[in-house]
This record gives sequence, C-alpha cells and structure tokens, in this order.
Amino acid sequence: MYLDPDVSRSVKILVVGHFAVGKTTYIGSVSEIEPLQTEEEITEASEGLDDLSETPDKTTTTVAMDFGRLTLGEDLVLYIFGTPGQERFKQMWEGLSRGALGALVLADPERLEETFPVLDLVEAFGLPYVIGVNTFEGKHQFPLDEVCEALNISEDTPVIHCDVRDQDSSMQALITLVKHLLSSLG
Repeated sequence: MYLDPDVSRSVKILVVGHFAVGKTTYIGSVSEIEPLQTEEEITEASEGLDDLSETPDKTTTTVAMDFGRLTLGEDLVLYIFGTPGQERFKQMWEGLSRGALGALVLADPERLEETFPVLDLVEAFGLPYVIGVNTFEGKHQFPLDEVCEALNISEDTPVIHCDVRDQDSSMQALITLVKHLLSSLG
C-alpha cells in the first residue's frame, strides 16, 4: 500500500518495553500496512538471558525492530517503530530513537521491575512518553494510580490501560501519546 502523494509530513514514534510485553502485537494492531517484523526463533543461545517463565509459549523474539505505518490525515503519516526488549539489543535504541518525537512505553503490571531499565533509556534519549499498561488475559488489572506510584513517574505522565490485541484499545493509547506530545509542544 503506497502513500498518497499529498502526504508531506511524517512523525516518528517508538513503541518500547521489556521482553515479551506486547510491542510486536501492538504495532500489528494499529498499522495500516502489513508490519515489518524482525522476529526470530528463540534458540538455546538465549538460555540464561531471556526469562520465559512468564511466557512459556513464546517461541520468537524481535531482534532488530518492528515497523508500522498509520496515515493520520491527508498530509500526515505516523511511522511506528518497535524496539527489541532485551538488554543485549539496546544498541538498536540509539538509531531508532533518532528523530522520534516520543514513545509509548508498554508495561506488564506483574513485571514492573523490568520497566525501569526501559524508562531509563527513554529518559536518556530525552523522549516524552506515555505508559500503556498491557492488560493480559486472565491477569489481575492493577489500578493505574498504583502503577504510577510503583514506577515513580511524574504525575503529568499519562498512564492508561491498553490491550495490545485490541485495535480500539491500542488506538486509544496512540491518541493519548499524540495528545501528550502536542501538549508538551504548547
């Protein structure tokens, strides 16, 4: 699917989070094109590096990035880049963060401690962000104020529930990020 020739502006955002939080699924739910995914089979090389205890059925992982696109208006397109979640792939972040206006940080409320290194990177690159607390099927849904307190984030940082499998929920997270970015510009 090609871009309309009238599109003259583009915006780049990142979708970030720890290993197995739903970044690839999120981009697939909002992209208007078939997303580019660099998924590879999890092999013995990741033993001792990737904790699969919470996601025993996970067989693949992103090794470079995910990419999607969403046309927001007649002349504006949003490019969405997903980062790998493992520490050993963080060198990808520098290149992916160049030119990005902000980030949607996905978090698993039952593994919040894994979100701290992600927040450190987002803040190191100076990206404004929104937290999307992924709602996993069959898991307890934590109150957002408790998540904010546990992550020790600023009160002006939006935190919302987001089911990355659901397009409407994923779009609401994206809208929240865009509104946050616009408010930080003004």
